[in-house]
Amino acid sequence: MSAALVLIDDKHVPLSRIVWVADVPHFCGGDDCTVEGRYEVRVEADDSLFCSREERDAAIEAIEEWHHRE
Repeated sequence: MSAALVLIDDKHVPLSRIVWVADVPHFCGGDDCTVEGRYEVRVEADDSLFCSREERDAAIEAIEEWHHRE
């Protein structure tokens, strides 16, 4: 995989598009919520992806590596 991309769920996401990464799992308490316990990765302005802890950690690591190369 390219160093400028990270795999989140089934999507190759450009690191430059990630705005922030949640430190705690999503919890809204809604009966119809399908992402409880998953981590939110905010992409661009109003779009989010939800992922496992492993995917979240990989995204953070990729962002840190990408930042240190710049």
